[in-house]
Amino acid sequence: MVFTVPDKLNPLFIHHQGDLYNLLFASAWETIAQFSYTKLHAETGMIAVLHTWGQTLSLHPHVHCVVPGGGINFKGQWKQVTTSANGKVFLFSIKNLSKVFRGKFIAKLVKQFPQEKTFIRKLYKTDWVVYAKEPFAGPHQVVEYLGRYTHKVAISNHRLLDIGESGVTFRYRDYRDDRQKEMTLDGPEFLRRFCQHILPKRFVRIRHYGLLSTTKRPELRELQQAFGIYVPLVKERKDWKQICREHLKYDPDSCPCCGKGKMVTIEMHFAGRSPPFLVSPTKSPIIFKSTFK
Repeated sequence: MVFTVPDKLNPLFIHHQGDLYNLLFASAWETIAQFSYTKLHAETGMIAVLHTWGQTLSLHPHVHCVVPGGGINFKGQWKQVTTSANGKVFLFSIKNLSKVFRGKFIAKLVKQFPQEKTFIRKLYKTDWVVYAKEPFAGPHQVVEYLGRYTHKVAISNHRLLDIGESGVTFRYRDYRDDRQKEMTLDGPEFLRRFCQHILPKRFVRIRHYGLLSTTKRPELRELQQAFGIYVPLVKERKDWKQICREHLKYDPDSCPCCGKGKMVTIEMHFAGRSPPFLVSPTKSPIIFKSTFK
């Protein structure tokens, strides 16, 4: 599911980033939790990821959510959502979700910004969008996709086509006709758009709720065991080189030029506790000198 807000709220989001993004998270989860209790009669969960950008780097705050297809009822048993007549599986009505989400968000907004009450009330006349879709290839592929997507920034390098005196040219997808197009912005405008998406310091943009939160870990373990899902209690620790090889398809020990030479360590220097190193006396930083052979 994706929860979005009207672009009329963009000025408020720009000047009150942390507060408004927190409201977006809270309103989305309260909407899902309310529908789960009233319609499904069960407690569900949610993994939410905040995105703030559109394809052209414009401000477009929205929350992507992964929601289980069911929940735990008052008997502590799993309750699966039923399939509709046409074979589609959706938790709740999108139209109803949109209205409740709008009401919750606006109520919180009026309480937090009473001086903007007149402007905020006008938002009831605007349609708010909640988008829901079944996973294309199953839940595992959705989680894997989100795992790759969560730590991206507003624009990735492969979309940049040219950087010169005339400005920055990049590629974007126009969802109105679903076609790839190009856009050129001068330097200051490109930076302005990009900087809109720098989040406040220590802001958490990936959050877990309900059954998927850390406070519900014992219940989640029991649920996994009931479904026959094995999850190791201790995750395998991998060093950064192993992660590069398995997930980035890049070998940091290989020569970047010929691809045949291997990096070997020829010296190790143990630095003392002096600026700029702020470390404990027992954990001095190590400086490596390496070469390709």
